[in-house]
This record gives sequence, C-alpha cells and structure tokens, in this order.
Amino acid sequence: MDTFDAGAGGLLRQPKAVWATAGASVVAFMGIGLVDPILPSIARGLDATPSQVSLLFTSYFLITAVAMLLTGFVSSRIGGRRTLLLGLAFVVVFAGLAGTSGSVAELVGFRAGWGLGNALFVSTALAVIVGAANPIGAARSASNKGGGGRRAGGSAAAILLYESALGLGMACGPLLGAVLGNISWRYPFFGTATLMAIGFLCITAFLKEQPKPARKTSVLDPVKALGHGGLASAAASAFFYNYTFFTVLAFTPFVLDMTPYRSGAVFFAWGLLLAVFSVIVAPRMQARFGSLKVLGGSLLLLAADVLVLGYGDHTTAVVCTILSGAFIGVNNTVYTELALGVSDAPRPVASAGYNFVRWFAAAAAPYFAPKIEEWTDIHVPFVVAAVTAVLGALVVLVRRNALTHEAEELQTPHAVEDGVTVFAN
Repeated sequence: MDTFDAGAGGLLRQPKAVWATAGASVVAFMGIGLVDPILPSIARGLDATPSQVSLLFTSYFLITAVAMLLTGFVSSRIGGRRTLLLGLAFVVVFAGLAGTSGSVAELVGFRAGWGLGNALFVSTALAVIVGAANPIGAARSASNKGGGGRRAGGSAAAILLYESALGLGMACGPLLGAVLGNISWRYPFFGTATLMAIGFLCITAFLKEQPKPARKTSVLDPVKALGHGGLASAAASAFFYNYTFFTVLAFTPFVLDMTPYRSGAVFFAWGLLLAVFSVIVAPRMQARFGSLKVLGGSLLLLAADVLVLGYGDHTTAVVCTILSGAFIGVNNTVYTELALGVSDAPRPVASAGYNFVRWFAAAAAPYFAPKIEEWTDIHVPFVVAAVTAVLGALVVLVRRNALTHEAEELQTPHAVEDGVTVFAN
C-alpha cells in the first residue's frame, strides 16, 4: 500500500484532542498570511513605508525565533495543554490589541507579542499532534531509497495532519485578510482574535493534560541539539530556504500592488497549491525519489520561479507567485520530517532548535527585501531570494550523508517514541 494512503487513512481516524489542536493550528497559521493582502492598506492607513510595514513580519518572527528556546522549557514544566492555552491567550490578547493600533510602531509591538504566543502554541502543537495521533503501523518503516524515503508510522499521519493545518491556514489567512480588510485593515486582527478564542475553548474542552517529561528541558537544550550534524544541516538549509519563502510572502504583495480582494485571491490560490503539494504530492515524490533528491530539486525550481517572478511582467509575477506555493509545500513537508527524524534529540527539543535557526531568516527577509529595493531596484530582492534557495540546495547536497545515514540509524528509536508520546522522553 502507498505510504501516503496509509498516512491518509490514519489522518481521518484521530482523537478529538488531535482535531481540536489541528483546528487551532489552522487559525495560528492563518495569522502568518493574514496581513499579506492588506499590507498596502496598512501602509496607507498608518502613513508608513513598505519597509516600515514589513516590520510586522520581522518583529513577529524575530520574537518567534527567540521564543523557540523557551517553548520546551515552559512545556516541560507546566505541561503541553497549559502551554498551548498560554500561547493561545497571548495571541488572543495581542491580535485584538493590534486592531486598535494608532501607529505602525504600536502595530509592530503588538505583532511581537503575537509572535511569542504563536511560538508557544505552534511548536507545542506539533509535539502534541505527533504524540496523540493514532499510530499507523508504527513498527513499519518505509524504504529510504535515494536518501530518506518517507517513513510510515504514527509520526507520518501526525506530520501530514500538521502540514494540512499549515496549508489550510496559509490558504485561508490571505482570504480572511482580504474579506475583512476590504472593510478596514483593523478587522482581520479582530477576526483572528475571535477565532483563536474559539480555539482556546476547543483545547480546553477536548485536550487532556499531556504527560510531563521525566527530565525538564533547559533553555539551552535546543541549542545543544544543534550540535548534531544532521539537525544542524537541516536547520542551515532551512534558514536559506526560509529567506526565499518569506521574500515571496512579505515582499511580493507590494510588487503586485493589487486590491485586498485580488491579492487575497492570489495568495489563496498560492496557499491551496501549498496544501496540496505538502500533503498529497510530496509524500508520493518522496516515496519514489527519496527526500533529499525531492528537496534539492524543489529548492532549485523555487529559485528559478522567484527569478522569473522578479523580472516578469505583472501577469507573470502573479502566475509565479501562485506557482511558488507548490515548491514551498513540498519543501515544508520534507524539512519538517528531516528536523523531527534526523537527530537523537527528543522531538520537541529538535523542533525548537531547528525553528530557532530558520525563523531568523523569516524575520530577516521581510526587512531586507524592501531595503534592497530602496538601495538598488525592484528586481534585486528576487535575485537574492533565488540565490538563498540555491544555497539551501547546496547545503542538502554537501551534507547529504549527515542528513541520510544518521536519519536511517534513528528510524527505530523514533518509531518506538511514536508509539508512546513525544512528551515522555
């Protein structure tokens, strides 16, 4: 049976706690792309420049990156459920406050608080879903031909479910931002606060407290985990990739310069491709060609796509923006699996270390892309984004042994881990 088919079957047979966490994750990921179609509206409403408005992403992801060092520290002491609720509470409060902002500085500050809440929620949500998801033949392992085929087991369905939430959130975020933002740029923030409040209630009702680990996680554990060659390589490659990803997400709306509805439609189509390719296409490609070949090829295609985006006419830019969602979807799935399976660190610790590195690029790209345009011209930010995607592929090529052999050795330990819970390490 196809590994994806096995994963998809398990995907639909999950406890209410998993569905509640995944549903709240959808809304959390909606918050990332929510501001995309209204960035020009915010700039006009608050009399700000594109580089100032781009700080909405920079502050959000900078705080998210640093907060990744705290997520394991917090969840190992108060438990996964309380960490999720704490993160949701932060998002509800700061998303609501963002809608009341009177200046771009206030909005940037509230987005930073929002980023802290999102870090606590998103990193813990992945661990909760992996730990609580119904295992599907956890003792089995798929072939790892060509450098890391997709592994079957409890984590396979959990990662598919998490990536489904990511894709759906990325698709719906711009759409919600466009619909509400067409009334006022403030409404999307109030809408997100409301949806996250509903997520808070669902987690409260359906998710029982997760077992706490035998050993409490320190703030430095994620940094120490990066001493593992495979995890450090995955994080370094993802760093370069994320710069490309968030150049597309945060800078392209200014290049397209469309109404909220049109921009929302473009990024909705982009998000749909991201979801389809991350959940359906990527697993099949991994099973056939191997994870590293798929990742390297997808990164090179993404580099070519953003280069054409930067130099094409308006119609070409729209098409390339939407098409980039396919490559981003494939990359997201492969990177998530590499980060969770390549090292011997507990999954929450490995995930925190990996995210700590890659989110710095997500903070840098929205700031530097408009600055580079100011210093040069509108094409150069996309040239830089293409170069970073190629650098990500080069890291995969040069470090393929660390990313392949060490992951193969750790298949069995992680399969056993899937059979219990990720918080029981």
